[in-house]
Amino acid sequence: MNKFETIIGLEVHLQLKTATKIFCGCANQFGSKPNTNTCPVCLGLPGSLPVFNEQALEFAIRVGIALNCTINSAIKFDRKNYFYPDLPKGYQISQYDKPICSKGFLLVHTGGVEKKFGVTRAHLEEDAGKLIHDPSANASLVDYNRTGTPLIEIVSEPDMRSAQEAYDYLTTLKLVLQYLNVSDCDMEKGSLRCDANVSIREVGAPKFGTKTELKNMNSFKAVKSAIEFEVNRHTQIILSGGKIVQETLLWNEEKGVTVPMRSKEQAHDYRYFPDPDLVSFTIEKELVNHVKSTMPELPKEKFQRFIEKYKLSEYDSSVLIQDKGISDFFESCVKASAEPKKVCNWITSVLLKEINDRKSHIDEMFLTPVNLAGLIRNVEDGVISNLAGKDVLKFMLDTGKSADEIIAEKGLAQVSDDGALEKMLDEIFAAHKDVVLQVKEGKQSAVGFLVGQAMKKSQGKANPKKLGEMINRRISNV
Repeated sequence: MNKFETIIGLEVHLQLKTATKIFCGCANQFGSKPNTNTCPVCLGLPGSLPVFNEQALEFAIRVGIALNCTINSAIKFDRKNYFYPDLPKGYQISQYDKPICSKGFLLVHTGGVEKKFGVTRAHLEEDAGKLIHDPSANASLVDYNRTGTPLIEIVSEPDMRSAQEAYDYLTTLKLVLQYLNVSDCDMEKGSLRCDANVSIREVGAPKFGTKTELKNMNSFKAVKSAIEFEVNRHTQIILSGGKIVQETLLWNEEKGVTVPMRSKEQAHDYRYFPDPDLVSFTIEKELVNHVKSTMPELPKEKFQRFIEKYKLSEYDSSVLIQDKGISDFFESCVKASAEPKKVCNWITSVLLKEINDRKSHIDEMFLTPVNLAGLIRNVEDGVISNLAGKDVLKFMLDTGKSADEIIAEKGLAQVSDDGALEKMLDEIFAAHKDVVLQVKEGKQSAVGFLVGQAMKKSQGKANPKKLGEMINRRISNV
């Protein structure tokens, strides 16, 4: 039995995809030339005054509703004071004691059961700039384009008891946020970032142990690995009679270890105080009700609807909803007169493999729902074989052409003409009389051999289903 219990809490920073920054009119845009999306407000120049972005407020309310939070009516912004080169004002506008959302939870399927993980709060704040380290020049440069980007920080309760639970919480949370359409959730661009607080305690102990904070994790897989390493490190230190030092650690993915960054600040070190340029205000119930009325369908709701409406299995439904683009594409294919189960099979067994191999996304492909529905009909009608259909799909993904166009161009249509198939079978029956005799004696597996010979003779163009039917009919009539 394990002597220690792991305690994990997560802080997720999510960039909101508003058109402009949270307190000024600068473009909220990734990839621009350094220091071009800036102004006196986001640079904190004397005399400039911030103005709160209404869309950021609505996005934050949307997140709060999805996470079952209380949307607090009275909120305010505070100044979080610290000095770092990427923070031009010398403070960050954030929320301290009056966040916009509090006391929520997220239901997560983990370890074969559904668990409820608490959400302490979700508050709005502005992002800092970005430091770019240039080893060749022995210098660091600062890009302030990101300064003032609207962030919502989602702070969990310390409810997770394993790295796997933390991983499952993050993947579930990310999926919900993607469905809300408030962020692109792209970790590579820094749109979604995660810090983890980790500690251990003896099983049954009333108090938490000393925690360490993990940063610099650029994927959920890295979060899981970093937590596992840190839990093991804590365990070894305590078993050897040492004490855990509260500190902030960076995750070195290349070496698979955590390395010290700095001693951990306490909240009072930030010297929070109300921002005098942003007065406290009340969120009206009408606004909250409006956001509730415009909430999109969330993953759990879509999962259940797919099972009930399209008669899919729980497994099929769970695969389809893991990507909103894929789930929307599936429904568009069904609307284009394709049978739901057949569409699901093509997406989950063929299309997703192609997308993953190409390291792409469904929205970046040339494939349209109407064209995939057309391909499925061609396979079901016997115009082409299932194997040929997979090749046609690849051409469709590359060119955007319809299945009919590609089948005609490549000469892939199956031979289904009765006369042509009967003539082919005459030759095969004459060449393999012993196999024909086996079929007559009831050996059905021998039919497959004869079909194979016909496929070989037709260079794969004969309709195998029709061949099987014709062979059985011929022999039963003898």
